[in-house]
Amino acid sequence: MTSAPMRKDAARNRQRIVDMARRLVDDGTPLQLNDVARLVGVGVATVYRHFPAPEALMEAVAAPGLEVLIARAERALAEEDAWKALSGFLDVTVEALLTDASLTAVRAAPERVVARTEELTAALDSLAGRLLDRARAADAVRGVVTWDDLLPLVCGIAFAAKVHADDREARLASGRRYLEVMLKGLRS
Repeated sequence: MTSAPMRKDAARNRQRIVDMARRLVDDGTPLQLNDVARLVGVGVATVYRHFPAPEALMEAVAAPGLEVLIARAERALAEEDAWKALSGFLDVTVEALLTDASLTAVRAAPERVVARTEELTAALDSLAGRLLDRARAADAVRGVVTWDDLLPLVCGIAFAAKVHADDREARLASGRRYLEVMLKGLRS
């Protein structure tokens, strides 16, 4: 059963809410639905109608970033060199986690509240696992490592880089340095 298409004004309001949430996330401001409603200039009920919880709004903000990572993983699967494909994908992933706080919040959350987010994270994890399996099959990666091992390490790299660096460029440089250390340990 499909739902009726959203009215144009409702779709506009939803987009304005997501755009404001994106700005707040980028500024490091916690998402409070009442604050978002006030900043957008809509009623609180309008925000809650679209996003029943702050987590749902955060997932809406993160969805485009997850889609970009999925596309990058799909392109990496087409690359000939399995190690280069995996390490390149991990580099892009660390950069995304360092530059988009919504991705970190969604990946760190114990559960997803929107079915689409669950689909996106499952697809991303599946593709990343396939990249790792390809690298393992090419004897480029130690055989005991799984994506379930790597995901928390990659998130940990992003966390450590955020803690130990003050500005964007320093965080990116630290994240790449920490990733390089991890990749050296991963390589067979």
